[in-house]
Amino acid sequence: MAPRDNPGAVTGLGAVVLRDRLASGALRAVEVVEACLARIAEVEPQVQAWAWLEGNHALEQARALDARRVAGRAIGPLHGVPVALKDIIDTKGIPTANGLAVDAGRVPAEDAWIVARLRAAGAIILGKTVTTEGAYMHAGKTCNPHNPAHTPGGSSQGSAAAVAAGMVPLAIGTQTGGSVIRPASYCGVVGVKPSFGMIPRTGILPQSPFLDTVGVFARSVEDAALLIEVLTGHDPADSATEAVPVPRMLAVAQSRVPVTPMFAFLRPPGWEDADPQMRAAVEEVAALLGEQCFETDLPGLGEVAAIRQRINFAEMAKCYYGIERRGRDQMSDVLKAAMDEGKAVLARDYLAALDWRALMNAALDPVFDRCDAILCPAAPGPAPEGLEFTGSAIFNGVWTLAGVPTVTLPLFWSDSGLPMGLQLVGRRGDDARLLRTARWLMAHVETQAEGGASQ
Repeated sequence: MAPRDNPGAVTGLGAVVLRDRLASGALRAVEVVEACLARIAEVEPQVQAWAWLEGNHALEQARALDARRVAGRAIGPLHGVPVALKDIIDTKGIPTANGLAVDAGRVPAEDAWIVARLRAAGAIILGKTVTTEGAYMHAGKTCNPHNPAHTPGGSSQGSAAAVAAGMVPLAIGTQTGGSVIRPASYCGVVGVKPSFGMIPRTGILPQSPFLDTVGVFARSVEDAALLIEVLTGHDPADSATEAVPVPRMLAVAQSRVPVTPMFAFLRPPGWEDADPQMRAAVEEVAALLGEQCFETDLPGLGEVAAIRQRINFAEMAKCYYGIERRGRDQMSDVLKAAMDEGKAVLARDYLAALDWRALMNAALDPVFDRCDAILCPAAPGPAPEGLEFTGSAIFNGVWTLAGVPTVTLPLFWSDSGLPMGLQLVGRRGDDARLLRTARWLMAHVETQAEGGASQ
């Protein structure tokens, strides 16, 4: 049966497989977009992941890319692969409302840096996904694809849900606290928050420049690596980025590990309050690894949540000042409260809080000298019931402040049938190595589970 006659056969493919089939001509970009649109028509009424979607616009991009390939012209590394963008990422001529009532109908005149990079790579901008208000905590309309009575997390909720529901193979979000890793855990997909400064943020709503990090959602570690490699680069307009060679993310992630990886098992602050199912699942993985895993502790982590929040709120008060002036009365109470708290932060305390990144990485270096990755929960448990609360970022903010790379692996299921993720943490700048380790661990756990089931 031809792919166009079986949309599910196409939407079930990962991004790397799609890329290869599109490049060879075994699939046409139009077929891929049509399959995505068919899946969206089927599940979007329940999931509500999209803030803006125009099928004809996506098909026009697809037709142009198909014509380019047939003409024998050079194609990019994401030729014909659809990508969804969190609705705080500027797209030329496409509404970008930032989840804010005051920005409803806003249409940017220029693409964000990463959108221009995606277009150059041949990606299809499928649409804009729902974000929470101002990428903070006041939830949007999106439901968890596994159970619509539960939250998909936040603030990149639409991006995580769209990938989990099979509507798009790749999506982009951002993380200032836990806004990539947590919804990836709740929705049961791979989520990656790269090292701070790897991916430029120009043209993306700034909330906390010291913390804001672009991240990705995918169905596999390899798919995430493909997208991150395309997005990584230097932008002089973003001082967090550096003019260094782009890491070979996909090739390294797909390569064999030179030696069996070593892991450090950490029970972070908030561990005792986590769902017993999550604690047991993480401990089971640590036990499964045996001598390849040792327990570790990082004194002082209990203070990090407050330190990160201090930076976040102080910078939010500054970055969202113009939004507040244009329409404070249109902001939620939760957003106004955060901004008011940020206005009260003393300059002395804010500047002192910035020192913590260097201190944390100095403390992490001896741990990473002994291991390839730290493992810990990606979230306190499965997605909470209800759509108003997007969940706790207690297990994520510490790594966002440190600026280190993290990845969520969808390894666990709760008794209620909701997914839960394992979080792996790597040394800052060692993103490719972390993805290779994550891919190894996924395969190792799955092999062990299959072996146990067959006995």
